[in-house]
Amino acid sequence: MSVAPGHSFPPPSPAPLSPAPAPPGISGHGRTAGAALGVSAVLTGLMAGLFWGFDISVMPGLAASDDRTFVTAMQNINTAIENPAFGLVFAGALLAPAAAALLQFRLRRRAVVMWTVAALACYCLTLLLTMAVEVPLNEDLAAAGDPGTIRDLAAVRGDFESTWVAVNILRTLTCTAALAFLTRALVLHGRGGPSPPD
Repeated sequence: MSVAPGHSFPPPSPAPLSPAPAPPGISGHGRTAGAALGVSAVLTGLMAGLFWGFDISVMPGLAASDDRTFVTAMQNINTAIENPAFGLVFAGALLAPAAAALLQFRLRRRAVVMWTVAALACYCLTLLLTMAVEVPLNEDLAAAGDPGTIRDLAAVRGDFESTWVAVNILRTLTCTAALAFLTRALVLHGRGGPSPPD
């Protein structure tokens, strides 16, 4: 087709721009998985902080106390800590990472899953130390009865103190390791990007 001199076709209209692809990790599932990791880190951090507090203040302070004060204080602490707030954090620090690992697995984020499972394993070790060593020691201390009626307070304290303190340090280490692993998982989650399927 010929075009008269001095005339030209109008420039073509630009094609509509397609929306930019959303960055990985901001979908609804991604946000839920990220929230689960965040909750896991907070709960695990609270537990690690609790153990650390005993390591650096409570037990050193009680170590300077007489036998009756030590036994009385530990019996009272062990009774007071059995409350809903502690139970929620104690159990939540186990359940939240398990849920987070499952959500990351569904998103095929293998590296995040690995770090989350490592954190879960460390916290399970913390629970094992608690249930196998610390709880029986606490129960034995409670079974000793009223400190005012215990004949040999030094023996009761000796059976409890050194082992409890040493194992609590181990719990601090395992729980802190779990927190570090969850922090790494959060960093990787923030980078987004599912692993390619097999």
